[in-house]
Amino acid sequence: MRGEHEAGAWYGIGGWSNRLIASRRFQKWAAKNFLTRRMVRREGAALFDLLAGFCHSQILMALVQFDIFNLLLKGPKTLEELAEICRVPPDRMAILLRAAVALKLLRSQRGERFALSKTSAALLGVPGLSDMIRHHDVLYRDLRDPAAFFRGDTQTELADFWPYVFGGEMEPQTAKTYSDLMARSQELVAEDTLRSLDLSTVDTLLDVGGGSGAFLKQVGQAHPHVKLMLFDLEQVAPTAAPRFAAAGMDDRAQIACGSFKTDLIPKGADSISLIRVLYDHTDETVTMLLAKCWDSLPVGGRLFISEPMSGGARPEPAGDVYFALYTLAMRTGKTRSIQEISSLCRQAGFEVTKTPKPARPFVTRCLEAHKLAPL
Repeated sequence: MRGEHEAGAWYGIGGWSNRLIASRRFQKWAAKNFLTRRMVRREGAALFDLLAGFCHSQILMALVQFDIFNLLLKGPKTLEELAEICRVPPDRMAILLRAAVALKLLRSQRGERFALSKTSAALLGVPGLSDMIRHHDVLYRDLRDPAAFFRGDTQTELADFWPYVFGGEMEPQTAKTYSDLMARSQELVAEDTLRSLDLSTVDTLLDVGGGSGAFLKQVGQAHPHVKLMLFDLEQVAPTAAPRFAAAGMDDRAQIACGSFKTDLIPKGADSISLIRVLYDHTDETVTMLLAKCWDSLPVGGRLFISEPMSGGARPEPAGDVYFALYTLAMRTGKTRSIQEISSLCRQAGFEVTKTPKPARPFVTRCLEAHKLAPL
């Protein structure tokens, strides 16, 4: 009873303060009072950033579509030069460039010249980021009616962009587009995964859903003794062979084709990695996949999971906004918290041994588990 009373009292206080803040009369007073006006400006700016966020993202999209960042990597250019190269009227290009400066994506210099900022220079250094930004035109269309989207009334395009999620057939060009985009965006994920998890004692690593081998390549470079196995769809897995050959790893890399939904996972590895796999699928599919991983591994074998995750009880922007909406648009998966994934692993017969703090939650978070002996 005491807890209920305290909760009610807190709700009453919180409700009163919210009603006070929502009052236009209070807002006018707070904007003038020297004790509160800084807070009012800060909250107002935060609200305006949310309101204008779509415009900000479209400025970024336009800069990427016009390839302006790469153009400026060679040196500053004038407004007129960029307008001519991009075939954009100068008055409209001026608006785009001024907006980019306001968002700190570009720097303005004397003589109406424009240069890269630290932010845009860093963007160019992130593998696959420009490709992902271009790809967002699909997600933007899916979100054009947010109310319909959250009701589930939208037939999202994103689900058709990634047909592998439904286990359907992929045309060769679709498979190539998928493989290339995933490979380019995999580098940061691999870096943070290898920073968080110790694979130095692994003998053979099987990467389930390994795509074109981008993650395994980095594992092989970091740990030359590790033997590599890749398992993915027959339209995708063979694209890994040239990558392994170019890296000089074809003598210690095996490729197996199949679908973990319908086929058994190959045996022979003492460790399995699932890199950005679980959040593409429903709980039922994930439960089935983890059970197959358990069957494939020897007792004591390790399972490594790496993907963006929800913040759980403490929602955070990457997992609970961006990736949550992205997976919702795909219509099959969802972001899960480290606690949810740990629970699914335990149900499958694994003991969760490590959940390291992520270096960059917007890139990935990791979990390590060991296969327990059957009871």
